[in-house]
Amino acid sequence: MSWEIKDFIQSLTSVSDSTVSVYKRDLVSFIEWCEAEELPGPSKVSRRNLRYYLAWLQEKDYSRRTIARKASAIRRYFKWAQQCALTKSNPAVDIQTKVGRSKLPRVLKQEELQTLLDSPRPMTKSDGERKFRDDAILELLYGSGLRVSELCNLRFDQIDLKRKLLLIQGKGKKERLVPLSEKSYEALQLWFSHGRPKMMGSKEDHGFVFINLRQKQITPRDVRRLLDRRSSMPVNPHALRHTFATHLLDGGADLREVQELLGHSDLSSTQIYTHVSKERLRTIHKQTHPRG
Repeated sequence: MSWEIKDFIQSLTSVSDSTVSVYKRDLVSFIEWCEAEELPGPSKVSRRNLRYYLAWLQEKDYSRRTIARKASAIRRYFKWAQQCALTKSNPAVDIQTKVGRSKLPRVLKQEELQTLLDSPRPMTKSDGERKFRDDAILELLYGSGLRVSELCNLRFDQIDLKRKLLLIQGKGKKERLVPLSEKSYEALQLWFSHGRPKMMGSKEDHGFVFINLRQKQITPRDVRRLLDRRSSMPVNPHALRHTFATHLLDGGADLREVQELLGHSDLSSTQIYTHVSKERLRTIHKQTHPRG
């Protein structure tokens, strides 16, 4: 009996490559557990088995968020398996996990932004052409709110310097136009003219805008290392995207406009930033008002 995981993975055409990778990893772990429990295929899995699996994950001290993600992958898989007649019934229907209240996204403080964008740590002063790359990456993450995967996959044919626009391919291969800030534009120009040609050297060009020290397409891990070098405090690349969205709303931008710039398909994904914005206002009020 076969689980047909390869066919299932190929059916995931509406999600990003990173989501496909996570689904595959989660399902491989689930199948290993099933086979240890002598469940050789999807038709042998019952609703009770799924509950036992979720309980086993809790015993292994997986976070509630991770368990919820794994459950989501399992629900999607069994829906597909039923459609493909691998199983008569779908044991994963309405299988739920309790997830704690989501933390509000972290927004960088002004001094953190200044350190990253304008006054990096002294150790970076001798970075040479690497500094031009890092400047451009950080300006794009904050100035255009890109996901780190979108930045790593950015190619030259997606950039319109004349109109100062980026054509970004986001989750589910959905395209959106994102404006370039003046600072991003200037940083890209310096990277293109003074940084990238020297870093690329005589290697054959692959067309990706940002490269690592091995002249290959830059990776999310490279970007995280970049942030570690530039910042005196731990900063995740996504924090710059959070800060981009929150600063837009603080400045009076419409929620729908921010949704479009971020590439969210669901407005509820954007609405969390309204809570962040309100929370920031409360903090400012408490810190600055005489009766705060």
